[in-house]
Amino acid sequence: MREEQAQVLEDQLNVKEEKVKEEKPTKAKVPVRESSKEVRETKDEKIDAREEKDDGIIGALKLVAPGTRLREGLDSILRAKTGALIVLGDSAEVLEVVEGGFHLDAEFAPPSLYELAKMDGAIVLSEDARRILYANAQLIPDPSIPSVETGIRHRTAERVARQTGTLVIAISQRRGVITLYRGANRYSLQDISVILSKANQAVQTLEKYKRVLDKALVNLTALEFEDLVTVYDVVWVVQRGEMVLRIVRELKNYISELGTEGRLITMQVEELVTNVQDDLIYVVQDYLEGGNKKAVEVLQTIGNWSSDDLLELPNISRALGWGSGTSGLEVSVHPRGYRVLQRIPRLPAPIIENLINRFGNFQSVLKASIEELDDVEGIGEVRAKAIRNGLRRLQDQVMLERYM
Repeated sequence: MREEQAQVLEDQLNVKEEKVKEEKPTKAKVPVRESSKEVRETKDEKIDAREEKDDGIIGALKLVAPGTRLREGLDSILRAKTGALIVLGDSAEVLEVVEGGFHLDAEFAPPSLYELAKMDGAIVLSEDARRILYANAQLIPDPSIPSVETGIRHRTAERVARQTGTLVIAISQRRGVITLYRGANRYSLQDISVILSKANQAVQTLEKYKRVLDKALVNLTALEFEDLVTVYDVVWVVQRGEMVLRIVRELKNYISELGTEGRLITMQVEELVTNVQDDLIYVVQDYLEGGNKKAVEVLQTIGNWSSDDLLELPNISRALGWGSGTSGLEVSVHPRGYRVLQRIPRLPAPIIENLINRFGNFQSVLKASIEELDDVEGIGEVRAKAIRNGLRRLQDQVMLERYM
């Protein structure tokens, strides 16, 4: 199903590409430069922003993933068909809804969890699931909290999760299903074979989109050497890159749920998406128009769009500061040179910033003589020759890759 949806998106985008390419490009001004500090910090900022969304169900999936001691205990309860209600948290909000039972404060062990689940009451664990705090307890959440569940156990679990924000696990005695609640989020664990099948399909889709992105990046680099880049070429790369990152984010859910069973998929994903995020940041920095915006902020904004908004190339053009009209996609633009220059070996970020400050754009750097390069702060004659030779070798390599 995901591959079919991905194919539909690609077909729609190909139609848009054919319409835009029919028109002739026009010239535009060079974008305003950003500081070197942003070049070094944008990667960490974007990663931190994405990790902030990891506090909900994804974090819960990691706690109950196969291979963990908690999952071992849950599987034992499932096999015994006893059912259970388990709360992970010892905050004041949690303890307020706990009544009766007996206090244990014992070290967690899967057999202990299984034995305690034979009693009717709820089990309260520490937030990290390392200690068993209470057993055979009653949970009395606020009855006015809305719930879509019908069974008493699951209704109580949902209300406790909404009231306290902590992770609550409900195991159905009849259906043999583990359901996780955290805040307003609800997730039912699926069979490992089903998750593996979905993850493998997502990896295949990721491979396809990554090949398209690689080809788009090679084409963009070739156009940068030829000074023929248009806004369309830039937004196409950004769009392809964001689609790759969305598939990766979906795969993270599967990997979290698979636990130790997802090691090979994790290795595949890490190998496929190496440097994708960095390349996107450099692309946006090369072409972002307007000095008040940062590349990481633009990518975060695009990452929050719906799939329909992402399909519209003028939306990405507007986010980059080039306007939202279709005619704006025909405008010629000139890169600053961050992405290409960082591919030259042993060329530090401060030197790249000095080059861009001195020459203004990539074409000026490309056409500069060794003497002009030597005049830039931090660049001597040896490094100037290395930059010239590095750019020449990179151009030859890109031209070959372009037609492979």
